[in-house]
Amino acid sequence: MNCESLIHASLPAAVELRHRLHQIPELGYAEIKTAATIREQLDRLNIPYVAGVTGAATATVATLGDASKPCVAFRADIDALPIVERTGLAYASTHAGLMHACGHDGHSATLVGVASVLRAMVDTLDVCVKLIWQPAEEGGGGAARLVDAGVLDGRIGPKVQAIFGLHGWPNLPVGTVATKPGALLAATDNFIATFIGSGCHGAFPHLGIDPLATAAEAVGSLQKFVSREFDPTDSAVVTVGTFNSGSATNIIPESARITGTARTLNEAARVQIKRAIARRLQGIADANACGLSFEWNEGYPPTINDPASAEFVASTASQTFGPERYIPVGKPSMGGEDFAYYLEKVPGCFFLVGVSPDMTKPYPSLHNDRYDFTDEAMGVGMRMFVELARNFGKR
Repeated sequence: MNCESLIHASLPAAVELRHRLHQIPELGYAEIKTAATIREQLDRLNIPYVAGVTGAATATVATLGDASKPCVAFRADIDALPIVERTGLAYASTHAGLMHACGHDGHSATLVGVASVLRAMVDTLDVCVKLIWQPAEEGGGGAARLVDAGVLDGRIGPKVQAIFGLHGWPNLPVGTVATKPGALLAATDNFIATFIGSGCHGAFPHLGIDPLATAAEAVGSLQKFVSREFDPTDSAVVTVGTFNSGSATNIIPESARITGTARTLNEAARVQIKRAIARRLQGIADANACGLSFEWNEGYPPTINDPASAEFVASTASQTFGPERYIPVGKPSMGGEDFAYYLEKVPGCFFLVGVSPDMTKPYPSLHNDRYDFTDEAMGVGMRMFVELARNFGKR
């Protein structure tokens, strides 16, 4: 059977697996049923794997082919989100309050389908292939733990020369593939700022120090400063997401707490935005005679595709599906991905697969309670991974 026939034959089982995984969503590092289901499939295919690594017991790492050949890795994330599902699907979540609202069920099942296809053609490959089912992408930094455990450097399976990953994308039609060289997604740093004042009666504000008014001033300043401190061609975003203070209408509180996120596309901007936020908050606190507790929580790095690897993905998609079905990404997204940790260590490319079945109608966005990874997109993802493996040595 040729490649296309093998994918066609494997696709129904992969779709059925996705539906099963969709029913059992689990949060990061607690994907017990999910990992067991994936490993059952690998056992059925007689593909050897490592079940769990240091710091990530639910990770699964399989290797296909001759380990003396160059090794290319493919990654799928397996965790879900704390969202109540409202899709009405026959295979909707059976785990209350949890949902595969980011399509990781589709990513995981696609990679199992790829394993099935590559196993049938493994002797024809110029590479060995490492398949990584990674926990805790949704804020848990599972990729960093797998890197630390040795999934890339040869301590767990062969040393990886390049890595590729995909994500279902609601703004692209089914049947299309998209990516870009360089920055594709942003860093995802977060901050917590607590302004400390002196509480008093709301009728006598001069007898206290108002942290709530100070925090409100800070929110306004943070929403504006990027336009005056950053190069207009260098994207950055600051969003304050929570504001907590006060207990009654006639009391000036002791403290006010805001939290937010800062998104940047390179390390220089990442350093700059942290310093600017800290400086502005301290200045506003000082101007209002408040104390300040400032905490910066480093998130994922920016997802920066290796240019040669991005070109390889683009040419593979164009040659496989036709040039009209490869869509160059014009500008980065300010969302983030822990796939960035892999790209800091080895060359690779993160690419997007369209999941919208009808572009004349809006499709539910990622992290939406009605989102579902489209079954028809799975064949595209499988074909991309298989063709990347088949052609990696011919680049």
